Amino acid sequence: MKLAIVRQTYNPNGGAERFVSRALNVLAQDSALDVTLIARKWENATGWHTLTVDPPFSNRLKREAGFAAAAAARFADFDIVQSHERIPGATIFRAGDGVHATWLEQYNRIQSPLERLVQSFSGYHRYILTAERQMFTHPQLRKVICNSRMVRDDIARRFGLADDKLTVIYNGVDTDYFHPRLRQPSLRATFGLPEHAPVLAYVGSGFARKGVATALKAIAPHDDVWLLIAGHDKRAGKFQKLAQSLGVAERVKFLGPVADVREVYGAADALILPTLYDPFPNVCVEALACGLVLLTSHGCGAAEWISEGKNGWVRDALDVSGYQQAIAHWLDGRKQGVDYAAAARATAEPYTLDRMACELQALYRELLD
Repeated sequence: MKLAIVRQTYNPNGGAERFVSRALNVLAQDSALDVTLIARKWENATGWHTLTVDPPFSNRLKREAGFAAAAAARFADFDIVQSHERIPGATIFRAGDGVHATWLEQYNRIQSPLERLVQSFSGYHRYILTAERQMFTHPQLRKVICNSRMVRDDIARRFGLADDKLTVIYNGVDTDYFHPRLRQPSLRATFGLPEHAPVLAYVGSGFARKGVATALKAIAPHDDVWLLIAGHDKRAGKFQKLAQSLGVAERVKFLGPVADVREVYGAADALILPTLYDPFPNVCVEALACGLVLLTSHGCGAAEWISEGKNGWVRDALDVSGYQQAIAHWLDGRKQGVDYAAAARATAEPYTLDRMACELQALYRELLD
């Protein structure tokens, strides 16, 4: 079976790229599959074939359109094409980035009227919206892999896809690599954290859209709570100033990009991600696998896994008081000896890489049959 997986570029900190790498590593071991990655640029491409498609571009609109046209020209060479980009003509689309129209609606919530006006005239966003609709209505499309029920229901509602075209396959995680045993006192010393203080971790790029401001405000009333912020943002200084104005700067560590995110999980007790829109971030399943309780938003697909007060809390992305109250409940539970770590670990434990690979392989064979 000749299978092509399409993803334009590799970002070592990107959740979609980590999913692709994990899937490729597992699928490449299946002798019945001849797997090729179609990409403009990719690092660590070992264990599978890589077909480089790199047409020149002068802006991000031409970057997307150029890659889409060049990649689509190669689709006929394969039995199945699974695209992680919005390219009409693929057999399978994995909606790892969700629905662009929904993302724009959520991002509008934190934009000024002028920013919203400028965005409405963006040629890039108009192109993505058009490509998205053409892809979902293309006759070659046979399956859409969604990484959450939230995304599945949104696609069905917006584009009228039948239930038999939509399937949910959750992100897999290496449950040995991400494990509660990573949580070591020595890691806290590395980051300058008190040994017994409650520590929240935030992991991700794009601080504005993923809720760093909400996270900073959420810890303000809780004098003993510390916050680790791991990830790149070109406007990180703005959030450092916010931490100072809130009086929490001494309890917040801005780490920048981290080579091994497990060190962050190992130093923390919980993950906070008040994101505006995230179909299903890998950081959530990784953190849960490490025994970290999860505080996230209704716009995050991982909210589907949360049982209120047992393995996490779910609030609106901009509900600062809601997150402050959730932290208060979490702190009370800690004092009462609630084993949040065990509940978090049990949530992620079934979602192994092998399970994900089996579900993908079953889907491919179903399409060929």
